[in-house]
Amino acid sequence: MRILLVNDDGIHAPGLKILETIARTLSDDIWVVAPDIERSGASRALTLTEPIRVRKIDERHFSCSGTPTDCVILGVLDLVKGAKPDLILSGVNRGQNLAEDVTVSGTVAGAMQGMQMGIPSIALSQSINYHLGEDVKWDVSQQHGANVVARLLKHSWPEDVVMNVNFPDEIKGEGAIIEASFQGSREEDVNHLDRREDLRGNDYYWLGYNAHQPKPPIGSDLRTIYDGKISITPLHIDLTSQSVLRELAKEFAYSGAPLHG
Repeated sequence: MRILLVNDDGIHAPGLKILETIARTLSDDIWVVAPDIERSGASRALTLTEPIRVRKIDERHFSCSGTPTDCVILGVLDLVKGAKPDLILSGVNRGQNLAEDVTVSGTVAGAMQGMQMGIPSIALSQSINYHLGEDVKWDVSQQHGANVVARLLKHSWPEDVVMNVNFPDEIKGEGAIIEASFQGSREEDVNHLDRREDLRGNDYYWLGYNAHQPKPPIGSDLRTIYDGKISITPLHIDLTSQSVLRELAKEFAYSGAPLHG
C-alpha cells in the first residue's frame, strides 16, 4: 500500500511524526509532503497567485511553501513517483477538528483534496484541553491511532466521503472507547478576538478560541470527545441542505433527482 502523508501544522510538527509511525504499521511505502510553516485554518485554500516552492528533504520527504491542499496536489501529480497513492492520511493535527471546525481545518482539507482526486482519505486530530499553558497530550493518538486506521481500512466507504478521526486528550470510563459520531454544532460562537497596539499606535489582532464547553447532544463528535472517547465521523463534501432544497423546489424550477421527505 502506497500512503501519502500531509498536515497543516508544518513539516516539523510532532503530530506528523506520530502520523508516520501510524502509517508504518500499514506499509513501508510512505511519502510525506507538508507545508514548510504552520498553515492551520487554511481550509481548502489553493496557492494561485504566486509560485509554490518545494524543498526536498530526502527521497520521500518534501516541504512546500503552499497549503495542505497544495501539498496533496503536488504529491499526487508530481512528487510521489510511480503509482498513485492508495491512501492519504492527514494530521495528526495539534487540536481537535470537530463541529464547525471542519470547514476551516487545513487537516480536513488535505483529506478532502485526496478524496476529490479519487483516493481514500482520513483526517486525524489530537484534541487539546484549552486551558492556558497546558501542553498537548499525544498519548491517545500514539497508542490508538494505528488501530483506528487499520479498523477503518477493513471497510470501504463512498468515494465522496472522508473519515474525520478525533482523539480525546485522555480516555475516560470503561467499555467502548471508539464511537461513530455525527458532526455536531456548538450552541454559541467560540471565536476569541484579542486586540493589541503596536509601538506606533496601530491596532493589530490575534484570533483564537475561548475555552467554553458546550453541552452537545449524545452521538455528536463534540459529545464523544467530551466523554473521553475517540470520535470517527464520515464527512460528505456535499453541503446542500436537502430540507431547504425541498422548500425551494416548491417555488422555483428544479431539475435534479426526485426529492423525498
